[in-house]
Amino acid sequence: MPSSTTIAIIGLGYVGLPLLLAYARKGFTSIGIDIDSAKPAALLDGRSYIKHIPDAEVAEALAAGKLDATTGFSRVSEADAIILCVPTPLDHHLEPDLSYVTGTLDAMLPHVRAGQTISLESTTYPGTTDEELVTRLQKAGFKVGQDVFAVYSPEREDPGNRKFHATNIPKVVGGHTSACLAKGVALYQAVFDTVVPVSSTRVAELSKLLENIYRAVNIGLANEMKIVADRMGIDIWEVIRAASTKPFGFTPFYPGPGLGGHCIPIDPFYLTWKAREFGVHTRFIELAGQINRSMPDYVVQKVADALNEDAKALKGSKILLLGLAYKPNVDDDRESPSYTLMKLLEARGATVQYHDPLVPVIPMTREHPAYAGRTSVAAITDTYDCILLATHHDAYTDFDFSHFKCPVVDTRNCVARPPQKYYRG
Repeated sequence: MPSSTTIAIIGLGYVGLPLLLAYARKGFTSIGIDIDSAKPAALLDGRSYIKHIPDAEVAEALAAGKLDATTGFSRVSEADAIILCVPTPLDHHLEPDLSYVTGTLDAMLPHVRAGQTISLESTTYPGTTDEELVTRLQKAGFKVGQDVFAVYSPEREDPGNRKFHATNIPKVVGGHTSACLAKGVALYQAVFDTVVPVSSTRVAELSKLLENIYRAVNIGLANEMKIVADRMGIDIWEVIRAASTKPFGFTPFYPGPGLGGHCIPIDPFYLTWKAREFGVHTRFIELAGQINRSMPDYVVQKVADALNEDAKALKGSKILLLGLAYKPNVDDDRESPSYTLMKLLEARGATVQYHDPLVPVIPMTREHPAYAGRTSVAAITDTYDCILLATHHDAYTDFDFSHFKCPVVDTRNCVARPPQKYYRG
């Protein structure tokens, strides 16, 4: 793909921004588009709004004249390739919400021109590229595979992963036609170390769901085993360590307070919803989902039990929740179970504060707008009735709780120096 190619990336979050910078580093003119005006403004000022992406990367791309950012969809017309990295959440009925995808397609379509390659990266059910992207292009008078080229390539971004980043993770690519596939492979070979072509967009769509359903199901198993082991008085973490010594046939997965992130809590339901259209009831996947979604209730009960051992009730207690991000050492709070834990604890009469060195202020979220603006406490102190550790940041592993008098419920088995009243939740 010639270096004169212009790339437009729509959606500048944890997936879109690293991709935008990757193309800019390779010398491509890169235009970022996002409806949140704060993001283009930050980029044009040389600032990153994602903590694990340094400001210097943005400033370098700007200085090279390879980065631009806007809220205007009319800039799509300048691009040779357009990549969509927009959210695909669930609605309140746990059914796919494609409004961000369809809204983006409708906004950009008046500016699409012949010769462009359009790639969807948002995780979704098999058939979305055909049913939403291709159908719209055809209705607009384009011959897909001749005039324009439709591609699906699932994102595999893992925020904060020091080993794998945007361009060294193998990139699966499926095209609507063979010509579309060739365009998609060329688009991604320009920046990715390895590109994995597949026979269709539906194969690519389902491959992403399989990856995350595999994790969701195995985490569900680990969570259920935690409950069983707890009832039996057995340390599940020691069990997992022992099982992990087997050099074949076992991959360790770990229990927690619930699922978080933009993929694992959501993706299985995209497949279960679509499978019903084909008369298939995905019982195994749905059971894992039920177990994982029930874990916050289990954790809250563990907090209540810890308080009871301390001769206190949950109602009226002051709880400090450690960790708002959904995974350690990043500022990514998407779908974090910590929000559910806060909601459940407050519903039972507790007063909840939180501490997170990477999330000093709760941002506006789709699911929990009432928490927006709440701030992290400055320090971890022994002035609470109970401390609940939900995210295993290094800061908490290194923290010395040994002198604390209040109980600590650790859902991640990460506290190195626990207090006397220590519970694994």
